[in-house]
Amino acid sequence: MKKHIKILVFCLLVPFVWAGCKKDFPIDEDGLLITNRGECYVSSFELLGSDFQTVRSKAAVIDTTAQTINVEVFFGTDLKNLYPQFSLVTDAKLDPKIVGRVDFSDLSNPKTYTVISGNRKVKKPYTVIITVQK
Repeated sequence: MKKHIKILVFCLLVPFVWAGCKKDFPIDEDGLLITNRGECYVSSFELLGSDFQTVRSKAAVIDTTAQTINVEVFFGTDLKNLYPQFSLVTDAKLDPKIVGRVDFSDLSNPKTYTVISGNRKVKKPYTVIITVQK
């Protein structure tokens, strides 16, 4: 009899536990949590070569007002095989996504990446301007 009571209690509790695990948080098309944060900026930037070592000759200059990132790379850097790394404010995401190496060889046509806030309502395009060290 005790065994049947345990099974009955278990069967009655499972639906409540299952309902309690239901996701009530909104997620975006990338499976990321949408929050109420409206901040939208780049906090740091790194540029790596094909050997995954930095190719910057000095720290990148991030202007959050003009929404630009100015970075100088060493002379002789292979601009066709670079790996940009962005650090963003909490809950923000980057568009387009960086899934591998990026070709920055056309210096007259800088790349633009859009930072999207955690609430997905604020979007700010950041232009990455690369110069080569003399």
